[in-house]
Amino acid sequence: MFGRFVALCAYFKMVYAAVYLTLISGIKPTFVVCDQVSACIPFLRLRWNPYIPRPRVLFYCHFPDQLLTERLTLFKRLYRWPIDWFEQLTTNLADKILVNSEFTRGVFRDTFKRIQTIPEILYPSINAKLFDSLRRSSPPLDLKIPECRHLFLSINRFERKKKIGLVISAMRKMKPCLDETEWKIVHLVVTGGYDERLPEAVEYLAELKELVTKENLDDKVTFVLSPSDTVKVHLLSQCTALVYTPSNEHFGIVPLEAMYMEKPVIAVDSGGPRETIANDITGLLCPAINTHFGVAMARLIKDPGLSKQLGIAGKKRFTKFFSFETFSANWVKALESLQEIKEKKSQ
Repeated sequence: MFGRFVALCAYFKMVYAAVYLTLISGIKPTFVVCDQVSACIPFLRLRWNPYIPRPRVLFYCHFPDQLLTERLTLFKRLYRWPIDWFEQLTTNLADKILVNSEFTRGVFRDTFKRIQTIPEILYPSINAKLFDSLRRSSPPLDLKIPECRHLFLSINRFERKKKIGLVISAMRKMKPCLDETEWKIVHLVVTGGYDERLPEAVEYLAELKELVTKENLDDKVTFVLSPSDTVKVHLLSQCTALVYTPSNEHFGIVPLEAMYMEKPVIAVDSGGPRETIANDITGLLCPAINTHFGVAMARLIKDPGLSKQLGIAGKKRFTKFFSFETFSANWVKALESLQEIKEKKSQ
């Protein structure tokens, strides 16, 4: 609606889909999984036939929707108040609630204080088969990245909240830790989703390029906008480490991708990365300070064996806790417990 009332429109679309499923389609599901938008849950509980048991609703919360927007004006606060109230009300109607991390569970409980249910954690995973197939495919076209022995990689959407400037300034802070020979063979690639239709993305990219020039790093940083999956996998396969800069990230899929590719992750010591990365075992967790990041990056240059050691341990940790097989097994357990709830209530 002209770029406004996005949340309200999303709610209406989900409610329409729920009403169609329960009252019109003729489908009689045992379970319904609702993802992120909870407004449809009351309508998923509707029954056109009292003799047919209603489906049990599982709600997978990636993050409270009301925390994903700002309220800078009185109009925005008035607009969001009933939506936020309705989010808590409808979320509480789910038969089972899952969240994507311990961090998100803490935020969930702090946000929805009237909900007594404690959500269970179901860590997301990645499509590892896609990574395997792309790794075997031909390398991408020339990305105009200079020859280097140590390639650091940042993968994030071009949004200010991703704090990409942190890794750029960390490059400058890393230089005094290296000798001249080591500095010559270091390069940073900043890549991720970029939409030129979004003013923030355009402005932020310009700001980052200005920062590169300000730090005198024009020959040390390459931007790759909106890479294909093939390009992303190629960059991951070639990098020394992934540098992940968002603070209080809800979960963070990109670190999992790096771990699967046996690459260490340097990340901010907050949010989801605290759960995915074992500090000094599979990667390095740092305060969101450029000096700390620079020192961590320099450690991997000074000790190439450490980079390999962390990467191998990261792959093992991925397989144990975050593989698709682990995700599937935990998903089945969640549905089985939901089935038990259904059977108890029908007795």
